[in-house]
Amino acid sequence: MSRRSILVATGWVTTVAVATLIGLGAIRLVGESITGTPGGVRSEAEIERALASPESMPNGTTAAPPAGPGSASTASPGAGTASGAAPGPSSGVRRSFATDGGTAVAECSPAGVRLVSWAPAQGYRVHDVDRGPDDDVEVTFEGSAGRHELKVRCIGAEPVAVADD
Repeated sequence: MSRRSILVATGWVTTVAVATLIGLGAIRLVGESITGTPGGVRSEAEIERALASPESMPNGTTAAPPAGPGSASTASPGAGTASGAAPGPSSGVRRSFATDGGTAVAECSPAGVRLVSWAPAQGYRVHDVDRGPDDDVEVTFEGSAGRHELKVRCIGAEPVAVADD
């Protein structure tokens, strides 16, 4: 092997080593947002507590638990709510509704139907919300896969999804 080949190989190895060290240093500077779980690793008990408590949303509501498309669950006034929180004093029957664009929880009361909470599915955002109380309420989820509108009315004392007029 010639002296020139040895110098080229040594230069290449040195460049790779320096680039690797710079990359590792940059990752260390950025922190766990790239290399780890934000907030650290959670224990099983912490996960159960987090799942049991309602998640606070930026709009001041609590998030509904994920449900399958088109599914709905009901809760009677004394049995807790679809989002896991205890109902308030004026709470009526709550029902959770799910679309491909997201989920919403609605409640019927003497004042009319009211959206208790709503949460877009991954890849969607909330485009428009009419939270009530009113004769009907609606939330529109919009994403790259399309637009999904959920409109809810009270029929009897239960919230029911209805077709948009």
